[in-house]
Amino acid sequence: MKTYFITGTDTDAGKTVAAVALLQAFAKTGLRTCAMKPIAAGCEQHSEGLRNSDALLLQAAASVPMTYQQVNPIALVEPIAPHIAAAIAGKPIQVADLVAAWSALQQLPADLLLVEGAGGWELPLSANQTMPEFVKQTADGVILVVGLKLGCLNHAMLTVQAIRAAGVPLVGWVGNQCLPQKMPYQAENIDYLRAKIDAPWLGTLPYSQSSDRLELADHLQLNMNLSEFS
Repeated sequence: MKTYFITGTDTDAGKTVAAVALLQAFAKTGLRTCAMKPIAAGCEQHSEGLRNSDALLLQAAASVPMTYQQVNPIALVEPIAPHIAAAIAGKPIQVADLVAAWSALQQLPADLLLVEGAGGWELPLSANQTMPEFVKQTADGVILVVGLKLGCLNHAMLTVQAIRAAGVPLVGWVGNQCLPQKMPYQAENIDYLRAKIDAPWLGTLPYSQSSDRLELADHLQLNMNLSEFS
């Protein structure tokens, strides 16, 4: 099973929007898909337990049936940096625990696993561990979501540099209009990124709200080597 990790230029760049669209687009090619959001901060208490709205969207978009616990093994209440939320909950996060949860998913009858991160690339998990340490042990590549707003060029290029420095392949990137109004000269910003990022541009997603996230797959072009999934 191939694993791609979805990261963003910053918080609210649109990782979940892009992940859902990618799951839908890959499923349309005939691939069996599953999804994971290892850590979710900002969960609400339901009768079934803590639930995160983004993780629920991933669960719904996966073509292979999954339990919520499989999608989101670490659910935290406070909508803050996960390592702080975990400390408040008395449940410190360990990379080994995330890897174990990921390993358990390898038994699913799927071709592709999309793993959505939290925050940006250099997310701290504790005082001594960061999310890239998990990614390096689990992912075949990274897909970057660029939140299209003022400052995104700098954020995107710094994130690309950090991903490459970690030794993980960048297999593609998605532009996401994360604000209701297009950023000034949005097309020109996308053109710059297409010229500078040495990885396939998979498309640009329009602004969307949770109710229509499942209708975005047609905005993506999966110009990747899909034969590697066979």
